[in-house]
Amino acid sequence: MPDREDLQRRLGEAEHWLDERVGLTEARRIARKKQIPIHRHTVWYYLGGMTLFLFIIQVITGVLLLFYYRPSAEEAYESVRFLMAEVKFGWLVRSIHAWSANLMVFTAFLHLFSVLLLKAYRKPRELTWMSGAILMALTLAFGFTGYLLPWNELAFFATRVGTEIVGVLPVVGGFALRILRGGDDVTGATLTRFYAVHVAVLPALTTFFLGLHLYLVQRHGMSTPVDEEGALGRGAMPFFPNFLMRDLVGWLAALAVLAALAAYFPIELGKKADPFAPAPAGIKPEWYFMFMFQSLKYLPPHVLWIIEGEILGILAFGALGIFLFLVPLYDPEGRGARSRIVTRVGIGLILYMIVLTAIGYLANPTQ
Repeated sequence: MPDREDLQRRLGEAEHWLDERVGLTEARRIARKKQIPIHRHTVWYYLGGMTLFLFIIQVITGVLLLFYYRPSAEEAYESVRFLMAEVKFGWLVRSIHAWSANLMVFTAFLHLFSVLLLKAYRKPRELTWMSGAILMALTLAFGFTGYLLPWNELAFFATRVGTEIVGVLPVVGGFALRILRGGDDVTGATLTRFYAVHVAVLPALTTFFLGLHLYLVQRHGMSTPVDEEGALGRGAMPFFPNFLMRDLVGWLAALAVLAALAAYFPIELGKKADPFAPAPAGIKPEWYFMFMFQSLKYLPPHVLWIIEGEILGILAFGALGIFLFLVPLYDPEGRGARSRIVTRVGIGLILYMIVLTAIGYLANPTQ
């Protein structure tokens, strides 16, 4: 066996060989140069890394599920049942995939609203915010397309209701509905289409915008909140190793939470979808769509006898999404009257989502 000095020499040669080809020294220099501001809001900086970690878990578990999943109306449900019943730890992998999806949406929402309220979108970070908003939309699209893939009863009818909302849009509604479903109703063609979007289109788009987002964060660094600018005695910590080690501790904690949730609250498969059966009582979407679903239920059939209530609700949510996307252009400085309006809109939206989601589950306790 090689002695210690010989082993160190070989490791040094390997490191030198790798450094010449990929630039390890340059990467270390950049990592050591990057500084993280220290202030009373520093804790919110960890949400971006946590969301990234949960996305990595999604990719790993999703690839494992692909080995057994068959995307057709005849075989999808049976393939998932086989995975859960016959494949070793298959039930655990599926439960981790489902729970990490929910936690990723939750941390993405927290990250979005923390950036909004701390005014971290102000110049020169406009594109950082916009790329993050696109990633938020892609995250919700992942949840919507992945929900149908097990082809169980709940997912089938919830998808039918969710896609019907698209169909009420003026002018393009009917066309968009057929594109989304692959026909006039939710069928095996819809499942195949959702599968293709879920495992190919969305990952490709997410990889591009995630790379752009991380590059912009690296280029501009972490934003210091307006009320902390110029504060004395705060200082900064190096990204490597201080901030990174704290990030890793959070990731390990998240992994422990995921394992506990998957073990003690495994995701059930339910009944196979029957397109000819009546919809079961209490059908509702995933929790992150509940506030929109409940809002549309409260709208009257017609508003001012001119426009349908559902159309008005969809247009309102669309306008809100566009406003949030363009917030850096509306409030580039993060100060003044416009900044206060953004803060009020953000807080109001958070409260609205929480209240409407709670009402949606309390009003329909059975599922």
